[in-house]
Amino acid sequence: MPGRPHRSVSTFAVADGESRKGSEVSQSLEEISEIILELRTELTQIRETYKGVSKSYVMALSALSDLTIHSSDAAKRAARSTEQSKIAAMNAMVAAKEALADPSLVKVVEAAVSAAIAAALAAVESAAAAAAAAAAASAAVAHQAEASLLTASAEAATASRLAAEAAAEAVKLSTEAQQVADEARKRAALALKK
Repeated sequence: MPGRPHRSVSTFAVADGESRKGSEVSQSLEEISEIILELRTELTQIRETYKGVSKSYVMALSALSDLTIHSSDAAKRAARSTEQSKIAAMNAMVAAKEALADPSLVKVVEAAVSAAIAAALAAVESAAAAAAAAAAASAAVAHQAEASLLTASAEAATASRLAAEAAAEAVKLSTEAQQVADEARKRAALALKK
């Protein structure tokens, strides 16, 4: 046929091969696009998950910070309570000693001793509360080592130590008061014999 270019069989094969390559490339590009879309979706989900985890982490750290500060405050208050209980035990022991001079005041001595023992028990309980609060503060600091929390934990530990010392002193005072009561009873018994 004149005017038309003549195609050989090999030209058709090349054209057909190019067509197949083109469709394979198109198919590969579609697959890559799908994979990219899936990766974008997964990345978006990961970002959302990270935001949720990050928010939860911030909330947990805030809660630990609050726990440490409140625990430290509780330890300090318990230490002050222990100190007050020690003072009450000391006052009761002094009252018992003063009442010892008069054998007719044995009941007063015994009441003072009871007060000293109750104060010593209160001191021991307060010291235990201070120790528990200090332990809670230390546990919170173990999870989040911030300078302010370390200070709060150290203060709680100091308060706990002071509370323990005051409790020991209160127990010692109540023991002394008990000895005064024993002496008052002996004197009262001797006064009755006379």
